[in-house]
Amino acid sequence: MAILGEIRKRSWLMVGVIALALLAFLVNPDTFDQVFGKNPNILGKVNGEEITRDEYNDQLFILQQQAQQQGQPTAGLEEQAWQMMVQSKLIKQQFEKMGLKMTDDFFWSQLQYDPMFAQNPQYFDEKGNFKLQEVRKFYEGLEGSGNVQEYNQWLKTKRSIEYRMMARQLFANVSSGITVSKKEAEEMMRQRDQVADIDYVKVDYAAFLAKNPVKVTTEDLAAYIKQRPHTFKGQASRNIGLVYFPATPSAQDDAKAQAELNKLFTQGTDASGGKENFQNTTNDSMFVTLNSDLPFNPMYFKKEQLPQTIADKVAAAPLGQVFGPYKEQNFYVVSKLLDKKTSDSTLSRHILIAYKDSPAGQGVTRSKDQAKKLADSIGAVVKADPAKFTEFLNLSNDPGSAAQGGSLGWTTPETPFVPEFLAYLNSNPKGATGVVETQFGYHIINIQDKKAGAMGYKVANLVKAIKPSEATENVIDKNARRFIQQTQGKSFNDFANIAKKGNYQFSNPKNVKRFDGQLQGLGTDKDEAIIAWAFDKKREKGDSEFFVVEGTGDRIVAYLNGKQDEGLVDPESVRDQLELVVKNQLAAKKIAEKITAAKATSLDAVAKLFGTQKQSGQVNLLSPALGMAMESKVAGAAFGVQKGKMSNPVEGMTGVYVLVKKSETVNKQPGDVKQISEAIAAQNAQMFGQQLMKSLQDNADIKDYRIEVWNKTAQ
Repeated sequence: MAILGEIRKRSWLMVGVIALALLAFLVNPDTFDQVFGKNPNILGKVNGEEITRDEYNDQLFILQQQAQQQGQPTAGLEEQAWQMMVQSKLIKQQFEKMGLKMTDDFFWSQLQYDPMFAQNPQYFDEKGNFKLQEVRKFYEGLEGSGNVQEYNQWLKTKRSIEYRMMARQLFANVSSGITVSKKEAEEMMRQRDQVADIDYVKVDYAAFLAKNPVKVTTEDLAAYIKQRPHTFKGQASRNIGLVYFPATPSAQDDAKAQAELNKLFTQGTDASGGKENFQNTTNDSMFVTLNSDLPFNPMYFKKEQLPQTIADKVAAAPLGQVFGPYKEQNFYVVSKLLDKKTSDSTLSRHILIAYKDSPAGQGVTRSKDQAKKLADSIGAVVKADPAKFTEFLNLSNDPGSAAQGGSLGWTTPETPFVPEFLAYLNSNPKGATGVVETQFGYHIINIQDKKAGAMGYKVANLVKAIKPSEATENVIDKNARRFIQQTQGKSFNDFANIAKKGNYQFSNPKNVKRFDGQLQGLGTDKDEAIIAWAFDKKREKGDSEFFVVEGTGDRIVAYLNGKQDEGLVDPESVRDQLELVVKNQLAAKKIAEKITAAKATSLDAVAKLFGTQKQSGQVNLLSPALGMAMESKVAGAAFGVQKGKMSNPVEGMTGVYVLVKKSETVNKQPGDVKQISEAIAAQNAQMFGQQLMKSLQDNADIKDYRIEVWNKTAQ
């Protein structure tokens, strides 16, 4: 009864327990995590300040746009975007710690110095004065203009500009306090001018280890790493073994591709009943489109851009000349010369109007119809008065070119632009303005200038790829599956040895990060899937998995050899980097012990002990070169030991040294205190920004939740 009475008194507690139990039972795991675990919209924290998924995605999108404009791969930029976000947060925090504030007045007063504006002449008048009032009025007016998409785009751009402003102000303020004292300059001159003449004996590590082998254990590597926590502080990583089974076409596959090409070239297509072939067709582009393994390319190419087999023949060949069949890498090809003409170089500029769900339309809310109407209206204005082009740059969804006045520079028909864009540039004269639709949206293009270029050749290529047949893929699949069966439950050494014994392509990326994007030694469309597999919470060391690369038929077997959580790196993952360094340290210890045990009191005795010779040399603290090595510890010992006395063993970079100082002299070099001070100041200024960021990052409390929450929104 007493117990029942207590329960009645605390009925609210029972209700809470029941409610919690029901909630845990009913909600799905992701919802439960969001309520009671980490928020999937927060990817991490920097000194307690959140990095949201939205701002991270904004940064990633900017990097991908830049990569696309430069013709670089857009995959694998996730880690770079993360590092930029971390550094931006650190700069902002330090900026505020110094009592500085990013006010509106500060922002607008500094805008003219930001590269986006400073490098764009449209923002300056004829006297070189920044049009601050006009610029401010325009951008502040976006908020109430009703154009939500453009306003949101400006907010993202403004945030990036603010980070750049804070960095510039932070570095300027801190670096202004970095000075070089007279005492520092005098000490530098002393170290530069003072020279010690020494006799010494060097016990070379390589020579010693050849006679006295040393094995470096995992514990030895761990001890070295533990003494240098900042240097070897690492993110979560995985050690992965990979065996790659490429689906290489067989001789039969090669012959089949050649036969298919020959039939299309001389006999004819099945669809035409054998009447139309590549030689007699009257529509080359359509024939290639319907029968080739690679699409028809209407562009004009320079001689050096053509396949080597035909490059030296096209100049003198008549139109309609056919070349081949010939083999080009994994293809059989027949080429037909369609046209010749000089390729003009074109100077152009554009404004891109993207729409929702287009590749350049992140954050854009307008529909495709709305984008077309807007582009047509801008195009009409610019066509009537090209001088008004710059008035619409703020509407462009290509911020990279917009920052350059919309300019795309000089391009040729070979420039890797989308075909519709190139077609407009190639077929319109200087001064033309038009609206062109591409996969990215609607472009208002203005052709500013044209000049004649080299001869270009238009060629139709009928191509048949030499692809692995189903029978070939079956053999590859069989080999890969037999391999995974042989290695199931085996150690990593067994996995590697069986792969090497079978002459399979083996690689072992040892320090794979979750967002690397590609695997060293592999580079397939399955790389990201393998990395995600290795970082799955269920994955254990020793697990293996089988992957098939879509489109190629290649097989990959992956083996998880190690899991490293965030913190000090796994010693074995950096063995290749550290083994020789640690081995030399262990050798140095043995050499020093041998010298001590022998009670050697002279350089001759030390030399005899190791079968080497006494040498002479000069060292100086500022440039401690001795022989072919930079030995700063030896230089320090030379100036620290008494004249005529033998030093203790010194652990150098390339060996252990024992030395006797014969004399010290001063070799006065050109340059006074002022010059040296200025040189030190310039050197410090050059290194300052990088060192400041490293210091801020090393001492920051950075929490990275990406691995835990990355895939939650996808569900």
